[in-house]
Amino acid sequence: MPALTIVADIKAKANHVELVKAELEKLIVPTLAESGCIQYDLHQDNDDPTHFLFFENWESRELWQNHMAAPHLEAFKAAAGDALEGITIYEMTEVEQD
Repeated sequence: MPALTIVADIKAKANHVELVKAELEKLIVPTLAESGCIQYDLHQDNDDPTHFLFFENWESRELWQNHMAAPHLEAFKAAAGDALEGITIYEMTEVEQD
């Protein structure tokens, strides 16, 4: 079982949806190649195209924090920062079933 699940809730400004989507898509390949990345799936809301969600699983919080400082994430922030309404990140742990 992964040690850390991340849900990144991302909201684009209405007039920048395609820019944000393109920049988010650029994160997938390099992130999947990172040490500790188990899963990194991008979703877009069917009813609200400005709403994106990354569902991520990582081997450890330390490895996820390395990802948060990665050059491709910094490039995303530089390219899409002004096009975003906001990002909320949830750090979660799967509940064990008996």
